[in-house]
Amino acid sequence: MRSLLTRRRINPVYLAFMAVSFMAGVAGALQAPTMSLFLSREVEVRPFWVGLFYTMNAVAGIVVSFLVAKRSDSQGDRRRLIMFCCVMAILNALLFAFNRHYLTLITLGVFFAAMASAAMPQIFALAREYADSSAREVVMFSSVMRAQLSLAWVIGPPLSFALALNYGFTVMYLVAATLIFAGLLLVWLALPSVPRVVQSPDVIVTQLSAWKDKDVRMLFIASMIMWTCNTIYMIDMPLYISSVLGLPDSLAGLLMGSAAGLEIPVMLLAGHFVKRTGKRKMMLFAVLSGVLFYLGMVLFESRTALLLIQIFNAVFIGIIAGIGMIWFQDLMPGRPGAATTLFTNSISTGVILAGVLQGALAETWGHYAVYWLALALSVVALLLSARVKDV
Repeated sequence: MRSLLTRRRINPVYLAFMAVSFMAGVAGALQAPTMSLFLSREVEVRPFWVGLFYTMNAVAGIVVSFLVAKRSDSQGDRRRLIMFCCVMAILNALLFAFNRHYLTLITLGVFFAAMASAAMPQIFALAREYADSSAREVVMFSSVMRAQLSLAWVIGPPLSFALALNYGFTVMYLVAATLIFAGLLLVWLALPSVPRVVQSPDVIVTQLSAWKDKDVRMLFIASMIMWTCNTIYMIDMPLYISSVLGLPDSLAGLLMGSAAGLEIPVMLLAGHFVKRTGKRKMMLFAVLSGVLFYLGMVLFESRTALLLIQIFNAVFIGIIAGIGMIWFQDLMPGRPGAATTLFTNSISTGVILAGVLQGALAETWGHYAVYWLALALSVVALLLSARVKDV
């Protein structure tokens, strides 16, 4: 009897989803933190061309992932699509491992990266379909999966700098390619192909007009603003710490790592309590925490205070990263791929806006202005989120 209960608790498919999410997350966390360093030192391009690469990468990712999601929700095997995206990610890592020509990287590299970027939303979409078909707890399942990404970002950035600075970028990208290949094998061997649910004509009409729904539209704008705030902080904080506050450079890494570590229990607790509180209240609590965090960035300058307010940052990102995606999916029933991609595209759009806003503000009015803007934007995101219906 005890062994039967153990087998029921330990679902191999569930574990496979966790492992795939973690490996994909570590591979991404290996490549993203050192990208600007790679372009400036290895490819030897000026800061303008570094910024252009980020912009092109984000725009291409939005377009490709949206087109992929539109197709994935209507036809084809989502698992095969994930495998194809993993192959593109491997090719992208190998290209960066052995190529140092900027024009090749910003064309072929951006194309591979855009195709690869569709993998993660498709993994979460497949997980949602699997959870629905197997009567698993959807919110907790997705929260635990999202926690794997946070864990990956605790491990990935320090490992990325250690590999790149001690062994070179070629080794770092080869390690990333190896992780993605391992994830590809796991997708092939362990993840299920979930049959599509045939939707009624009424549901199909609702799907086609999803973007016309003011709640979907408002949540997208609010989510985009939230991720703009987060990315502005991620770009500016290391510069602000060293050049304005005169604190050690290592503090920036400590702040990022502590926030990522705190996000894991926040996500798990959010997944546990969301059934009692509802997604809307949970999200409003998260955005309010974001407002308090950016207010703290405006008011406090000491090392201790900056470390303490990372609790608010972790609550902010930990909840919107997990519950925000579920809210999109519930507002767009029957379209988990499009809903998840809409959520990830709100992140990508926020990245594009953050790069432009941070550079313009820091250069014109200084770094303090960046955090005043983040504070104002977080208040706007709170007001918009309050107008989205609960589902």
